[in-house]
Amino acid sequence: MNEFLQLLEQFGLIIVFLNVFLEQIGLPIPAYPMLLVTGAMASTADFSAAGLLCTAMLGALLADMFWFFAGRRIGRRVLGKLCRISLSPDSCVRQTESLYLKVGPSSLLFCKFVPGFASIAGALAGALGTRLWVFILFDALGAAIWAGSAILLGSVFDTAINELLDMLVAMGKWGAMLLGLALAVFIARKWWERYRFLKELRMARISVSALNEMIEGGMNPVIIDTRSALQAEEGWIPGARFIGVDQLDQLGEDIDPEQHIILYCSCPNEVTAAKVAKAFMNNGYYKVRPLAGGIDAWAAAGYAVARKAPVAS
Repeated sequence: MNEFLQLLEQFGLIIVFLNVFLEQIGLPIPAYPMLLVTGAMASTADFSAAGLLCTAMLGALLADMFWFFAGRRIGRRVLGKLCRISLSPDSCVRQTESLYLKVGPSSLLFCKFVPGFASIAGALAGALGTRLWVFILFDALGAAIWAGSAILLGSVFDTAINELLDMLVAMGKWGAMLLGLALAVFIARKWWERYRFLKELRMARISVSALNEMIEGGMNPVIIDTRSALQAEEGWIPGARFIGVDQLDQLGEDIDPEQHIILYCSCPNEVTAAKVAKAFMNNGYYKVRPLAGGIDAWAAAGYAVARKAPVAS
């Protein structure tokens, strides 16, 4: 443990840069505690609080710009990739998109305080065509607010933090093991939240080939697109209705309970479609199934995709 603190004193800026960069890229490695500790050490270490702030801002900005250009290059598909590497529930994409569309680039000022929001907000900004200078301005200010608050708190409570560090040093290897255990518990908790979330939405899926057979066989299933209008702009299954998780009060207004209802989305594990399917089942509809693979699997199989501006049901 003492060796680690010596490394922090000598190479604190490099460690902070890597920690912030990796967290903003999407890995479950929290950087805020590191900023608190280094903020408390700034008065005695080989780095200043100003240098620490600039380093954290640089790490955050570089990571966010990576997702910004990824969003600009491949569009909204990047959001699905983000959820695949994140331990946050897949619904974070939907919530983040809704917030960004309401608030705009100014949401970047506080997005780093919301777990899972920062990288998704950067990708959204790129996918939505936000100007680069606008993104850099708001993202840099947001990084300054986020990192600055941690550094300030660390300097204010430096005595308490240093006492805690001294106690961990006195514990020797047990102190290092305690820190490692805390990180492991944090990651395990995030994984458990995701596992429990997915377990709650576990239900039978229908394949894209089976759905196509139902359509060609004249069974006329009710097909529901649960994505947002923004995501639906990239194409949807012909004849689909549009009901998202924020429109659950419209469920079943004119749908026969005996009809087959197929729901799809574009998120991993068909999370949004499964959530809406659960809501249908709670309202007495039991012939309800999410489409395995969602719109991506449907398009990849070569089936027809409509691309005219959708009209909400």
